[in-house]
Amino acid sequence: MKTIKKVLPFVGLSSLALLTSPLVAAAEMTMSDMNHTGMDMSGMDHSGMDMSDMDHSGMDMSDMDHSGMSMSDMDHSSMSMSDMDMSGMQGGEPPADARSPDYSNGVGYGEYGKPVMMGSLPTWGVSVDDLGYQFEEDAVNFEIEGWYGDDSNRLRLRTEGSIATKDDKNIESLSSLAYWQPLSIFWNGEAGIAYNTENDKSALMAGIAGTAPYFIETDARAYVYTDGQVQLDLGAEYEWRLDQHWVVIPEAELTVFSKDDTDNNITKGFNELETEVRLTYEMLSRQLSPYVGFSYETALGDARDLRRQKNEGVDTSSVTAGVKFWF
Repeated sequence: MKTIKKVLPFVGLSSLALLTSPLVAAAEMTMSDMNHTGMDMSGMDHSGMDMSDMDHSGMDMSDMDHSGMSMSDMDHSSMSMSDMDMSGMQGGEPPADARSPDYSNGVGYGEYGKPVMMGSLPTWGVSVDDLGYQFEEDAVNFEIEGWYGDDSNRLRLRTEGSIATKDDKNIESLSSLAYWQPLSIFWNGEAGIAYNTENDKSALMAGIAGTAPYFIETDARAYVYTDGQVQLDLGAEYEWRLDQHWVVIPEAELTVFSKDDTDNNITKGFNELETEVRLTYEMLSRQLSPYVGFSYETALGDARDLRRQKNEGVDTSSVTAGVKFWF
């Protein structure tokens, strides 16, 4: 620079421009057009470089190739996210313009009102599981159930028994009115009141019904009568499907009592076993199924001796025919 100062007085303006132009050009140079692909920087030591004050806001790294970069050896132990502001991320209070819980966004539903899911609407149904004639006994058996409600709560009316078709034409039935509710995926519970025409007594009833393993339809109902007698009915049924229409249905029912009642041919313990096998043919979308079958009933334990003392049969069998349907 001293030489330049000594020379300046002896040169003109044009010569000055020639001397200073290389310096100005160097100051105005940028590195954006420089090609660094041939430079090897692997041996450079950057550990002493402080880049904390550098402004990278104007750097464009969109065209950089990071495929060869490896971060496996980087030490992230000193990184802290405790001071980061995440208030805008999901969670917390919704913004003022968030969608309304019913998805209406403040718009009314019109003349038809708010839509309702079909599963929440109350409905009703009637199921006749057995309406058949026993030829040997000259009696009509029946098992009928009706209900009203939805998938979570129902009011259920159920009756089962037999009607004699000759002589005094007695009707023996056990009817109940109960509240029904699911207990789990495969089981439902019910509780209510019942009346038995055979002993002319009313009772409190509680039971459970559902599907046991191997698709066995199972039910257990307990009846507590006004005189303290407790009756327990256990039933099981299985549908063995031969094809799309023909179905074989074996079923069994066991009756147990808590104490003796000789007036009604009841003894403490197991009293009666009823079994039946039906061959059904499903038609009309499986809502109607005529059947033929064979039934067998037998007294158990002390009930056999009690019936013999009264000259009553302890074992009965019969061919049956009837129909089952629902709507």
